[in-house]
Amino acid sequence: MKRHPGLDPEVVERADATLTGLPRDAPVGDVGIGVVAPHDFALDRELWRWVPERATLLVTRTPYCALPVSVDQAAEVGDVDVVAECTSRLLATRPEVVAYACTSGSFVHGVEGERALLEAMFASGAPAAVSTSGAMVSALRHLGVSRIAVATPYDEAITCALEGYLADAGVAVTGSARLGLAGLIWRVPYAVTVELAREAVAAGSGCEAVFLSCTNLPTYDLIAPLERELGIPVLTANQVTVWAALQLAGLDAVGPGQRLIDTRHGRAA
Repeated sequence: MKRHPGLDPEVVERADATLTGLPRDAPVGDVGIGVVAPHDFALDRELWRWVPERATLLVTRTPYCALPVSVDQAAEVGDVDVVAECTSRLLATRPEVVAYACTSGSFVHGVEGERALLEAMFASGAPAAVSTSGAMVSALRHLGVSRIAVATPYDEAITCALEGYLADAGVAVTGSARLGLAGLIWRVPYAVTVELAREAVAAGSGCEAVFLSCTNLPTYDLIAPLERELGIPVLTANQVTVWAALQLAGLDAVGPGQRLIDTRHGRAA
């Protein structure tokens, strides 16, 4: 029998006896995934598309920052004290894992900076923690990939910071493409993102996968078609974040036709 803290067991038993075809428990996922997102994150519904029924997302946001998308903004939303405070806010909901869902905020200070974020999240009480950039590297290792193309909505400075982070993590960037946007990234049409991915792959040779950066860039529906077209894995910021967080919680993400989701231990499921 499932325990209900704070409720008299007899009351629960009497209530159960009155059910007429209703489920015994409220249909809420019993595995909580905490998410710390930037203040301007606009793709909550996309995150949920990778989430199985057993899990529920518990989302909070960093404080508002009046800066355009830039290296300075990435440093602000990725400040260790800010992320630590946001992590603390989630603890009352008892998440199994906390994910920092921001690509630039987790790579802007390099590999050591990403590690410091995780340490801050653990120090704030997260039982398990992951960042988008760390999840990206984990996904690449899971797939056995060490050479990738990079497509970003950012300007040159942020894109270069991403390439530097990847180099420090032992991942070679074969080519990149960028949009140079300073905001409203969640409004980029799928068609534009597809062309951006193609451009990134064509910019070099020998890439084994392509990564679409930024958790505010919509990507869910284009992953499987792009993988069929390009013949390589297509990894995206929100995809790897949810995938890694669920892995830490002992669950599998939902993503039909997406190689990362359909692959177990390096082999097709």
